[in-house]
Amino acid sequence: MAETTANQKMPFILPSQAQKHVTHNEALLKLDALVHLTITAEQAVPPVSPAEGTCYLVAAAPAGVWTGREGKVAIWQDGYWAFAEPKAGWRAWFSEPAGLKVFSGTTWQDIPLPASGSFDELGIGASPDGANRFALSSPASLFNHAGNGHQIKINKAATGDTASLLFQTNWTGYAEMGLAGSNAFSIKISDGSVWKTGLSISSAGHVSRPNQPAVRAHRTGASYSPTAGQQSGFTTLALNQGGFTLGAAAPGGGNCVTVPASGLYLLALNVAVLTSSGHTTTLMLNSEQNLISMNGVAGGAQTQSASGIFFFSAGDFITLGHAGTAQLELGAGKTELYLTML
Repeated sequence: MAETTANQKMPFILPSQAQKHVTHNEALLKLDALVHLTITAEQAVPPVSPAEGTCYLVAAAPAGVWTGREGKVAIWQDGYWAFAEPKAGWRAWFSEPAGLKVFSGTTWQDIPLPASGSFDELGIGASPDGANRFALSSPASLFNHAGNGHQIKINKAATGDTASLLFQTNWTGYAEMGLAGSNAFSIKISDGSVWKTGLSISSAGHVSRPNQPAVRAHRTGASYSPTAGQQSGFTTLALNQGGFTLGAAAPGGGNCVTVPASGLYLLALNVAVLTSSGHTTTLMLNSEQNLISMNGVAGGAQTQSASGIFFFSAGDFITLGHAGTAQLELGAGKTELYLTML
């Protein structure tokens, strides 16, 4: 009959053995140390004043009474060091760093996660909740291929639901892209409270920019004969997208057209003339800068058109300047301003 157990090498109480309590107590002390094992530290030199029952993992190149005990668990009990040889599958709590490890047969390593599993909530460096069941706090995230390509899939239940990526600053949403309330792909932007769509792509592949500044402006009425040197404006925004407004009144009637956002613009002007004794119509920026000038000839009905690309700043305004004498035809499709942000 063996004198110790197969795994933990605890001594048996043998027949006709004297002082059986010594053997029994030795086994209890070993169980007390190894069951729910806690490793206080991994070190090569024995501590000076260890607490009763504390366990240490003997590091490489041990010294003193630990010499030759590398890799063993050193247990301080009853005023002496007892040693245990770890077996594959042993688990221990390492106080430094705080964590549970398992002995592989050669090294102590972190307990691996299962190959597959299901969790109600999962947090990585963050706390999940009922709405954000997966939460991650990290400087970066990597989604790599396993073979060829890689897809990130966001699925929604119905057309009116949302499947999107939301970008936030201090937990307030400022940008969103995806299928937001429809099956059209959109990119939206917010000032922190009001959302506007910058880009929308329909299921047919049609691209629209519903808030890209664009305007078509004219002046109501049948005709108008401006005074030479005078500036005039517009009264009607027949098409208005992106926030154009009619600003201050122009001396010759109508109002200036105010630009809503800074950027490059394609500008076009059409001037319809009923009669002229020689005239010039100028598109003016902020009442001072000439953008486009068109000269008419003396005579009857005629039309002049011109276009160009210009940079405008938000708040700039546009009026018409006049020289010579002419009777301009007013209304939609007649004397009109066209302006769109590129």
